This record gives sequence, C-alpha cells and structure tokens, in this order.
Amino acid sequence: MAHWIHYKYNRKKGRYERRKLSRWNHFFVVLRHLLSGTIIGALLFYAFISWFGSPYKWRVEQEHELLKREYKMLNARLDEALGVLEDIGRRDDNMYRVVLQGDPIGEVARMQMVRNMQRYDSLRSLSDADLVVSVAQKMDLVERQLHRQSQSFDELLEICRTQEDRLKHVPAIQPVSDKNLKRVASGYGWRIDPVYHIRRMHQGMDFAAEIGTDVFATGDGVVVQAGYNRGYGLCVTIDHGYGYETLYAHLSKKLVNKRQRIKRGEKIGEVGSTGKSTGPHLHYEVHYRGKVQNPANYYFLDLTPEQYEELIEKSETEGQVMD
Repeated sequence: MAHWIHYKYNRKKGRYERRKLSRWNHFFVVLRHLLSGTIIGALLFYAFISWFGSPYKWRVEQEHELLKREYKMLNARLDEALGVLEDIGRRDDNMYRVVLQGDPIGEVARMQMVRNMQRYDSLRSLSDADLVVSVAQKMDLVERQLHRQSQSFDELLEICRTQEDRLKHVPAIQPVSDKNLKRVASGYGWRIDPVYHIRRMHQGMDFAAEIGTDVFATGDGVVVQAGYNRGYGLCVTIDHGYGYETLYAHLSKKLVNKRQRIKRGEKIGEVGSTGKSTGPHLHYEVHYRGKVQNPANYYFLDLTPEQYEELIEKSETEGQVMD
C-alpha cells in the first residue's frame, strides 16, 4: 500500500521525525482543511453580507426609496387637487347655488370618506403602510368629490335650462362700474356705525364714488319705489320677480319712476350723499323672499373668478360704513 511522507516535530528530542500516513489518514487531513476553510469562508461571507448587504438588497432598497418618494409626491399632488375641489365646492354652494336658489350640498357631503375601511386592510401589511393608505384614501376622496361635483353642475345646468327667464331677472352685476374693484368701501356684515359709533349689522354694500356717477339696474324688473325714504335718502327699489328685490340708496338723482319696467344694465340714477350719509357713495342691498342677502354673491355675470375672490376679501374687511 502506498504511503505519503509526513514529518512531525518531536519536542522531547528537538527534531522532526519522519512518519508515514495511509491514504485514508491523508484523505481525512485534506477533508479537515477543506471543511475548516469552507466554514471560515462562509462565516466571512455572512459577516460581509450582514454588514454591507448584498447587491440585490441594495437594489431593492433603492427601488423602495424611489417608490416612497413617488408616493410622497403623489400625496402632495392629491392635497393640491383636494384644495382645488374644495374651492370649487365653496363657489358652488356660496355663489352658483345662492344665485339659482338651489340647495347647497355642504362640506360634510362633499368630504365624506369611504366608510368601508376594510378595503384598505390589504395595504396595511406593506412597508410605509400609513403613507400608502393615506394616498389610497385621498384618491378615493378625489374620485367621490369629482363625481359629486359633476352631478352638481348637471343639476345647475338643468336649472339654467328651465329658468332662462329667471336668470334675466336675478340681480347679477355690480350697480356701479367697478371693474378694478377700487370703489368697495364696506361690505355686508357687522360694521361700526359712522354716526353712532356702535357695532351694527350692515345689510348691503357701499360703493364709494363721486356725485353723479351712473347707477345701473342689476337685473330686469319693475320699479316699486322711487323717492325719499328716511335714512336712505333718495333711493330706488326694484322688484325683479322670483322673490328678488334690490335697493339703491343715497342717490343724487333718480332717472326712473314707480311701476316703470327696466332691463339689466339700464341707468336708473346717479350717486349722491342724501339721507344718513358721511360722503358720496351708493348703498346697495339685495333681498330674497324678504330676507337680506350678501350682495357679493350676486356679481357672477360681472366678474371673473379671480375678481370675485378679491371682492369677497375686500367686502369682508372690518371697518366703518358710510351710512
């Protein structure tokens, strides 16, 4: 039987002695070295992966971070879309439906979330579940609001089709030429009385203008009063039908008479300072079925959406009225 030469150091004699190993002994020696090398290599590889991660893990983490950024951007864009829808809904309720006397939808109905929250359960097991669920909920809310707003516009369109004559009579423009919105002195709401210096409800809108400035009818109708009326001074009242009335006060001159029919945009008088007034201006009121309304809601034919927003801001400013 063949043998391999093997030397082993003899500590007692202080020299290497020659030994002969069988094939099996040699095989086990080689196997032992291979196993120990394999184990050490595996441990080093595991340690490297644990500390630094594998290329596949790096790629997965990069893709995860990219998706997370995309979801955050989508979440922000959905917030902007919901803001736009909220603005449209506010105009729908406070302007379009006020003018057409439709029942407002209301914020609660518009912002109603999906009640079946179980539909999001499958998303809660994902990483960044809160972000993913938030995006899904906002997507559902945008879809519901768009559907509801589309229905609302369809309803308003149907009202317009069936009430074309009514729209001619609704007071829908400003009573004085004020395209630049520089003549609004005070709006509808609680203000300080210029004479008694107490807080009181101002039931109309004041437009500061020079004496003699043209005053126009804001809708088709019939004059029901044209003359002096206590604190209003020289004033004109128009019955527009369909429950609407408008009042134009503190005039210096009236150009219409009682029971006279007039059209929207027709000149009915001139700005003055008659009656209880601290300076030349027009006091303008809108009434619907005997109840006073905010005139700012009735300029939809005369202003762009941007001008309307600016007018609302100016009309809500606290300050002294001029009558």
